[in-house]
This record gives sequence, C-alpha cells and structure tokens, in this order.
Amino acid sequence: MGLHALGIGNGARPEIVRAVARAAEAHGFATLWAGEHVVLVDAPVSRYPYSYDGRIAVPADADWLDPLLVLSFAAAETERIGLATGVLLLPEHNPLVVAKQTATLDVLSAGRVTLGVGIGWSADEFTALGVPFVGRGRRTEEYLAAMRTLWREDVAGFEGEFTRFSAVRVNPKPVRDRRIPVVIGGNGRAALRRAAEVADGWYGFSLSAAEAVDRVSVLREHCAELDRPWDELTVAVALTDATPQTLPDLARAGVGEVVVVGEPPARPDEADRWVARLAGHWMASA
Repeated sequence: MGLHALGIGNGARPEIVRAVARAAEAHGFATLWAGEHVVLVDAPVSRYPYSYDGRIAVPADADWLDPLLVLSFAAAETERIGLATGVLLLPEHNPLVVAKQTATLDVLSAGRVTLGVGIGWSADEFTALGVPFVGRGRRTEEYLAAMRTLWREDVAGFEGEFTRFSAVRVNPKPVRDRRIPVVIGGNGRAALRRAAEVADGWYGFSLSAAEAVDRVSVLREHCAELDRPWDELTVAVALTDATPQTLPDLARAGVGEVVVVGEPPARPDEADRWVARLAGHWMASA
C-alpha cells in the first residue's frame, strides 16, 4: 500500500508533512507519493482527464508544494519508506535540472526514490511556462533518455530534437547502480505503450478497480508486442472504488501497489490516528 497525501492543502504544511511521513513509515505504508502542478489557473481551458466532469478537485488558490522538495523534507523525517513523484510533469522542465534534483534526493534518502513522470494535460500550464504543448510525449521520452545518460555517464553527451549537450558532468549519481526507477503516469493507451517501451513501471490514477485490471491487460499486451519481460515492470494504481476485498483480484491481475489518496487532518497530533485508521482498514486484508 502506498499513500498519496503530501503536498496539497493540509498536506502542504511542514508540521503535517512531518507527522504524516513518520506515521506512514511506522504503520507500514510502502511509499509516499506526491504529485505536481507548477501553476493552476482560475478559468482553465483544458479538460482534466481524471474526473467525469473534467474539473480538477484542487482549487486554483490551494497550496501545492513542489514534489521533489516535499519528498526531500519527508526523507529527512524517515528512514525506510519509499518516495515517489506521482507524477512530475517532465516536459515542463529542463532535463539536466531534473536529473540533478532527483539524484540529489536519491542520495539524501539512501536510494529510496522512484521518479514518476507524466506528459501533462493542461495546455494552460504549458503556455504559462513557455513550453510547447504539442510534442510533449516525444519530449518526455527524449528527456528520459537524456537523464539516464547523465546518471550513467561520468562525462555525458546527448543530441536530440529537444535537448543537446556535450562533455558535461552532472553529479551526484543515483545510489542504485546509477539508476533511478522511472514509472509513467497516465491511463490512455499511449501512456501504457510508453511505459512498456521506456519505463520501469506504470502508475494509474483515479481508476476504478475494473478499469485498472483492464489497463493492466493492455500494458501486458504492449509488453508482449515489444518482447518486454512483464516482470521488469512495476504497477501502482490509485483507485476510486477500491476496497480491501478487491486487493486479491488486483494482485492477480499484476498490480503491485495500491495507492490510497487522501487529505490529512489539519492538526499534526491527529495525523498518526488518521494514518493508523487507513493502515488498519487496508493492511489487515492485504
């Protein structure tokens, strides 16, 4: 079980981040997840793809922390629990900077980082950042290739459509054999294909349990088409209707981690009880 509760609203306050991170580790959660939007707008043009009405539930004036920074704060308060971006919108960023920041967090956390990335859905956000919305899928794949080169090579060079550099050093290197696991977020066929082609796993968000099982079957099909061994991939899903009773079926389908999404309480002295209730509800049947 993972927990997606840091970075937004109450989960953006340092005392709550500290309390929830410590409690999640103490009560046996596997991973702390944190997502990203650099900007939100009051009157969005783009449709939010993870709700029926096309609107994101987070109000535009809510506090929303940078995921790598909030996970760095959580890393300093914990020792074992995994830390994952769910997801960082990679095409909005310079890949050399993201490679440096992610490797830094990996070193500071003793190798606990998973980098979840997505291509983004908000044209409003891309416009504000001055990044082309068109081609963001290709940009994401190229940035991943560039970042892996930077992590792997002492002196790195890369020549692509969107980024190019030569004879540069980016340190530190990731802890685990100069690699950081990368999972692709997104529920569509393109995201699933991208996960099978270039990633170490897939993160599905705001799906029903039945939809998650269906998406995993599509991911398996893509792996078969690409001759990609299924056991090379991890699968994590955040569900809209999961219950403890659905966990065995999800596990049989190939889901390795179910991520609980929620906003923590406003008071830090209530955080441990909140996390404990979640853990008791889910893990007794896991």
